[in-house]
Order: sequence, then structure tokens, then C-alpha cells
Amino acid sequence: MTVSFLFILMVLLAFFASQFDDASEKVPKAWLDEARVKLEDAQKQIDVLQDEIAALRAENTRLRAEVETANAKIGKLEAEIERLQEMIRRLEVRDPLEAYISQGSEARRRILEALRDQLKLRFPELQVVISEESDALRFQGDGLFDRGQALLQPAKRGIVDLVAEELELILPCYTLGAAASWSRECNPAGAIIEALQIEGHTDSDGDAISNLRLSTARANETFVVMTAREPGLVAYLNMRDQPVISVAGYGEMRPVAQNDTPASKATNRRIDIRIIMYVPRGSDEIDRIRERLAARLPETRP
Repeated sequence: MTVSFLFILMVLLAFFASQFDDASEKVPKAWLDEARVKLEDAQKQIDVLQDEIAALRAENTRLRAEVETANAKIGKLEAEIERLQEMIRRLEVRDPLEAYISQGSEARRRILEALRDQLKLRFPELQVVISEESDALRFQGDGLFDRGQALLQPAKRGIVDLVAEELELILPCYTLGAAASWSRECNPAGAIIEALQIEGHTDSDGDAISNLRLSTARANETFVVMTAREPGLVAYLNMRDQPVISVAGYGEMRPVAQNDTPASKATNRRIDIRIIMYVPRGSDEIDRIRERLAARLPETRP
């Protein structure tokens, strides 16, 4: 608009100049000179404005190119977001076998925590912890056996008796056999125990064979005391219809601490109650496990 105004002004000035007549002096010369100065100023302003217009057009072209580049990047990012969202949707559809195994591990952790909490309630001074892998209850140090001895200390038999009593309450919901009694309330995943292993361990003092025999004897002693307290423990079966309760001695082969101090050696002299959950060979076996558990439901009476 400014350029158009200046252009009209120039036309008018040119018209006035064409009408100037020195002889008749119709238009004063001073006026004409002033008009010429204004015309030159207007031309300069036009030149400046034209330069500004050219610069703005160049800036506009640059900005349009940036917008196009930004739009292209936005399109790529939107495509990447869609790809990631689709990946998340696929991952959220969890594999049934993976979910079952995870639920079994969680059930094992709950069982071990319940055992630990009951033991700590009755025996606050007892050194009992859950293993780092959350698969075993660990009785540390010389709490159950005198050094080098395979017989339980008489004062500690109550600890093993309590473990047996608690297992008698827990195992029916996670096993098969005539004494089993599964329910969705206690075991909603239908997880099943493959083995409940009583493991004996020693420190590195002495020779390896003697330690192996000592650890096995301690595991056997624990088993005998537990089954004497609760004879029904041997009736709980796994998927192969074998008793879930078993015994193993590892001697010094599976330390949980360095055998370089009295305290670390005491940590390695221990009994572990390890729970191994059954892992199906495929997703189709999960239904069969649950069917076998459900077959042990108590009969409903009218």
C-alpha cells in the first residue's frame, strides 16, 4: 500500500512538472524544486521498501522450506510413534506360558514369606532369610546343629516342627495326591510345586567327602523330624505323581559367602528349604495342570 501511495505521488509530481512553464510562471520554480526533492526521497523510500520486500520474500521462502522440513520430521516421528505403540500392544498380549511361570514364581515367594514370618514370630532370634533368588528359605549359621554334628539340637527341634506344621497347611493347595485340596482362593494361578527340597550345606573346613556326608546327614535329620511331626508331608505329589518333599546334601559345593572368616563360614553351614515350581512344556499343558488340580477339589455335599 505504501509503495502504491508513493507511486501515485510520483505521477502527480511528474504531471505538475509537465505543466510548468517558465514564461507564464504558472508554477513557482521553488515549488517545483521542492517537488523534485520529494520525488527523489520517495524514490529512495521505494528502493528501500523494495529491498525489504525482497528480503521478506526470501525469508518467507526460507521459512516455508523449514516448515516443509519440520512437517517431514513430524511425519517420521508420528510413524515411529505408531510403530512403538503397535510393539507395546503386541507386548501387552502376554504369552500364557510366560504369565503362568511368572505367577508360579510369585506364588513361591508368597509361600516362603509366610514360612519366614511364622518362624520369626515364634523364634525372633532365629537367623532365617529368603534367598536372593526368592526360591529358598535359608537357616543360617549354627542355629540348628552343633558344629560338626548331624543331630538337631534338642532346643531347636521346635523350629523344624513349626516348618512341618506350616507346610502341612500350605502344600495341599499346590500339589496333587489324595491329601491335596486346591482352591482358586489360595492358588488362583493353578501353580504346582515340582519339589520341596531339604538341602544341607557346610563350610570349607575339613575334607570335601566328609562335608558331603555331614550335609546329607543334616538334611536327612531335618526330613526325619519334619515327617515325624507331620507324616502326611510325604503324600503330597507333583505332576509325575512323585512326593514333592526330597533331600539333598551339597557339602561345601554351594557356598553363599566366602569361607574366609568365622562369620562367613557360619553362614555357609546351613539348611535350605528350596521350592521348585513345575514349568509346563508348553501353553497347552497349563489347562491340563489346572484340570488335575481341580480334580482334587473336595466333593460338594447337598
